Amino acid sequence: MRTEMCAHTQIHLRVLFAGSPEIAAPALEALIAPDMEEACEVVGVLTNADTPKGRRGTPEPTPVGTAAASLSAALQERGRPPIAVLKPEKLDAAAREAAAALKPDLLVTFAYGRIFGPKFLGLFPLGGINVHPSLLPRYRGPTPIQAAILNRDAETGISIQRIALEMDAGDILAQERISLTGRETAASLSGIAARISAVLLPRIIRKIAGGGAAGTPQNHSQAVYCHLLRKEDGRIDWSAGALEIDARIRAFTPWPLSLTRHGEADLYILEGRPWEDGRTVNPGGTAAEPPGTVLGADKGRGILIQTGNGVYAAEKLQYRTRKALDWRSFLNGVPGFIGSRLT
Repeated sequence: MRTEMCAHTQIHLRVLFAGSPEIAAPALEALIAPDMEEACEVVGVLTNADTPKGRRGTPEPTPVGTAAASLSAALQERGRPPIAVLKPEKLDAAAREAAAALKPDLLVTFAYGRIFGPKFLGLFPLGGINVHPSLLPRYRGPTPIQAAILNRDAETGISIQRIALEMDAGDILAQERISLTGRETAASLSGIAARISAVLLPRIIRKIAGGGAAGTPQNHSQAVYCHLLRKEDGRIDWSAGALEIDARIRAFTPWPLSLTRHGEADLYILEGRPWEDGRTVNPGGTAAEPPGTVLGADKGRGILIQTGNGVYAAEKLQYRTRKALDWRSFLNGVPGFIGSRLT
């Protein structure tokens, strides 16, 4: 597989873009912008199959699939060819045949959600590049945004790498750092990563088209891995510390959300933060009340819940079958909540 070209050789790249969730849509849009027409043409989009949504179970496309359909219509208005949208259930021989028919030069991926084997990668004379929202080799794997929040990192970033057969192990073409405030959620950080990727990716595509995109090998000894989230990961363990609980609530927004039990009811804690009132809370990590006890309310911060180390202030809550409420409205509708214990 040829992955480098002679310097100063400008070519027009035929790109197959592979992605599925909302975070990848701005990057696709950036590659189809009029100012990219000299460097590349997105000849196809590879995305996951439509999935049933809503009460009626009507099949709906992925966010990237929706964006591709809209962009394809806009291209036709500009007199450009439409984009072929491929939605295979698996990357089998039929999927390879459909991709090969587009005669792509380069595969560009961002959160597609499937692993590409050597037969599929062999379709692309210039190989493939992948947008990954972390500072590789840190957080190789499917949930790098959540991992950075869970570990309360001071920074994360965007990496664009050559696609290798080993997951997220390819040479780095570009990286951009993102400073973290400690209040990001997976949703808000995904939005930041999407915007930065939409700026960084076209730069790399232009470099590849010009033959000047040399990569830097990763230090594999420093690799850190993250793993798929499960729905049960959202269960809150109130014996953990307030800082850890806060990080998990932020990392699991918007999925799987953070869930506790109030009596027989499931209760989501949607927003909040560790509580500080200017004095030491539970010195030494000891608690006057068992973890999960609803201690009271702070007029400026929310509902105070005892943890294994410190107090967490819940600001937005939702019973599974009801609408989300700010903490004041929630308390007004749930007499006796203060003094109860969440499990």
